[in-house]
Amino acid sequence: MPALSPRALAIPPSPTLDLDTQAKALKAQGLDVVNLSIGEPDYPTPANVCQAAIEAIKEGFTRYTPTAGIGPLREAISQKLKKDNNLDYAPESVVVAAGGKHALYNAFMCLCQPGDEVIIPSPHWVTYPAQSTMVGAIPVLAPTDPETLLLTPEGLKKALSPRSRVLVLNSPSNPSGRAYGANDLEKLAPLIKAKDLWVISDDIYENLIYDGLTFVNLPMVCPELKDQTVICHGVSKTYSMTGWRIGWLAGPKIVAQAAANLQGHMTSNASSVAQRAALAALTGPSDEALRFRAGFNQRRLRILELLAKIPGFQTPTPNGAFYVFPKVSQLLGRELGGAMIHSADDLARVILEKTLVATTPGTGFGAPDRLRLSYAVDLSNLEKALNRIASLVAGRPVVL
Repeated sequence: MPALSPRALAIPPSPTLDLDTQAKALKAQGLDVVNLSIGEPDYPTPANVCQAAIEAIKEGFTRYTPTAGIGPLREAISQKLKKDNNLDYAPESVVVAAGGKHALYNAFMCLCQPGDEVIIPSPHWVTYPAQSTMVGAIPVLAPTDPETLLLTPEGLKKALSPRSRVLVLNSPSNPSGRAYGANDLEKLAPLIKAKDLWVISDDIYENLIYDGLTFVNLPMVCPELKDQTVICHGVSKTYSMTGWRIGWLAGPKIVAQAAANLQGHMTSNASSVAQRAALAALTGPSDEALRFRAGFNQRRLRILELLAKIPGFQTPTPNGAFYVFPKVSQLLGRELGGAMIHSADDLARVILEKTLVATTPGTGFGAPDRLRLSYAVDLSNLEKALNRIASLVAGRPVVL
């Protein structure tokens, strides 16, 4: 058999999806698994969104659409950017993609040349280095502040080189749940401008922000950097539409046109029916999205309360998304459940085996001394999961 390409062999499986797959396999065996490993809202997609998809099917809206997306959806995204972010992007500067990951991949493909360096603040989402590698670029992990887990000018300076081409900013962040404020971004702006960097702003968790904070991204704070920024977003997290696979990018028209050309040879358009559903999400009532956010905030406060009672879990307070990212270094070198814990990977494996709670080790996020726990599950399951973990750490029998 001929060999696979080095490109394909260089890409590891996603550690978040790997743990989710293991958890689902155990659940399929009839076991009472609580899955805190996956970043997927558990709320149902709003009824008006589903109805819009049904109507689209009844109307026969099941053919190809323009590659960059249907006009009304691109217009709705343009209006959303103006209303929510005070940013002017014409519909021609918007490209609808088959999910947020696809939008990001389009951006990397358009902005990077082989050998370019992509600066990724770490801890980081696992897909950023993988997609950088896929397009022939070199991921460079930039250190973040150990307390805030946010990129600072000092961390950016350490990562810069003559080959630096793109900076990725994700706020609120997966995995940390931390969000950048205007002051944080203003401090980064002079370096970004001086080094003439492209910025990919991954805003997918924009609407999941707490503690009275206001979401900001780089072009909102520094309008002079708008022409150096590509915004990637989607409906998955805000409207609980992960499986619908609708994302988008917005940026300079030259980037949007290049992304549309690229997409024309990769996927053509995103699903016609899902585009109509996304249009309903963006133009319809926001009550459900606000209810989702309130529910996530309630869970956030509860999981922080429960984690604070478990020795060895040091948990910074997230102010966005639906993750906590506790440091677990105090548990390394200990025996738990009859097994030695040498790493966060060991800890996640033992927690799954002994408590049937799926978590994600921080190794794939660039933080081998942390665990990521998603609180995108209902309160009863969240409390069940944390009580099981508390029993394991305390050496008590785990009630399954």
